[in-house]
Amino acid sequence: MAKGVNKAILLGNVGKDPEIRSTASGTIVASFTLATSDRTKDQTGNWVDQTEWHNLVAFKRTAEIVRDYVKKGSKIYVEGKIQTRSWDDKTSGEKKYRTEILVNELSLLSGRGEGESGGGGYQRSGGSSGYDQRGSQAPADDYANSAEITDDDIPF
Repeated sequence: MAKGVNKAILLGNVGKDPEIRSTASGTIVASFTLATSDRTKDQTGNWVDQTEWHNLVAFKRTAEIVRDYVKKGSKIYVEGKIQTRSWDDKTSGEKKYRTEILVNELSLLSGRGEGESGGGGYQRSGGSSGYDQRGSQAPADDYANSAEITDDDIPF
C-alpha cells in the first residue's frame, strides 16, 4: 500500500492563552487555538475576511516552548499533522469528535512582549523549536548549537 501524506501548514494568531497540562507519565501537553484568515469577495464585490479556527496540540519540548513563549495574539507558523479523535460523552453517551493539528514544527513570529498588539518589533525568522513531537532534537540544530561559528570558520 502506498504511503499517504498528512501535513498541515498554518500561519496565524493564537486565539487564547494555551492550556498546559501533564499526562500521568509526566509528559507536558499544550492545547491552544489558532486563527487563520482568508479574504474573498462576496456577491456584491466587497472584500470579506473569513476566519477559520484550528485546535492545536503540542507535546514535550514543543509544549514547553508554547508554555514559555506563546500567548493570546502571538503570531506563529506551525507544521503538523491532522488527527481526529473520538470519545463517548460521559453525560449524554453521544460519540464526540475533535479534529486537531498535532504540532511537529513551531516558529515564533511575534517579538517578545508582543501578543494582542501584534506588529512591529523583533521578528524571529526560522525559529523552529528544533524538536520533533517525540522530543528528540533535530540533527541540523544539534550541529548549529554545538559551537559558535565565526567569520574565521568560513572557508572563503
